[in-house]
Amino acid sequence: MAQNKKTKKKFAKKLLHKYRMVVLNEDTFEERFSFRLTRLNVFVTVGLSAIFLVAITTILIAFTPLREYIPGYSSAKLKEEAANLAYVSDSLQNVIRLNDQYLNSIKNALTGDFDTEKLNRDSILSQPITDAEYEEINRIKADSLLREEVAQEDKYNILPTATDDINFSLFPPVKGTISDPYSLENKHYAVDVVTSRNAPIKSIADGRVIFAEWTAETGYVIIIKHSYGLISAYKHNASISKSQGDMVRAGEVIATAGNTGELTTGPHVHFELWNEGNPVDPSEYIDFN
Repeated sequence: MAQNKKTKKKFAKKLLHKYRMVVLNEDTFEERFSFRLTRLNVFVTVGLSAIFLVAITTILIAFTPLREYIPGYSSAKLKEEAANLAYVSDSLQNVIRLNDQYLNSIKNALTGDFDTEKLNRDSILSQPITDAEYEEINRIKADSLLREEVAQEDKYNILPTATDDINFSLFPPVKGTISDPYSLENKHYAVDVVTSRNAPIKSIADGRVIFAEWTAETGYVIIIKHSYGLISAYKHNASISKSQGDMVRAGEVIATAGNTGELTTGPHVHFELWNEGNPVDPSEYIDFN
């Protein structure tokens, strides 16, 4: 132990031992200037100088255009020009491809070398109809009946177009009178349907229950996520018969009508319908009578 202490003291003494560095005139041996140094001062000075040089070099490479002169680094301007050239070349390739298709189509039309069964009628550009080509067609009774039938079918269609080939319809959750209709102005994004207490409430379509809990303001609430971005919500229920995560079918009983929650004035169903995150008027798609 004593030997270790002596060794440490000896090492510290060497580090702190003072030396003088003198600069002399070689001819006259006149002293020009001198420095008083220790080994520790030399080590600290060299170390700090190295750290400073490394930091300055890193800053110059990272934040100045000098890095472009280092092999392996590409300039930002060169990258931008390369991206623009790639975009232009891709556009030119598309133009050339379209021109080739157009020329081949003209060539086939001139030589008669094409299959009439493979013609795409939708690719023919529509020409404006002139007065000479337009002919007034009088409506007949069958046409009027067909228009009325189609209008009735589309009345309760929540999907974007009535021509979608999808077998999808909404089941009335409950039958009754609408006491408070849907209103954007009043921020009432639902319809309140008056019904008898404990009347069965049914799911409007197949889906999965994403919420089925009690809330202070709206009582027992059940929310179902359906296909095509539809979500239906049923509030102020007396009870709910489904749990979160359950799968339900269209017309399946999911709750009973009641008068629960603070924001209610009598037995009714507060029914909301959402399409792609936006509220819609349920009475436009479901017949509650």
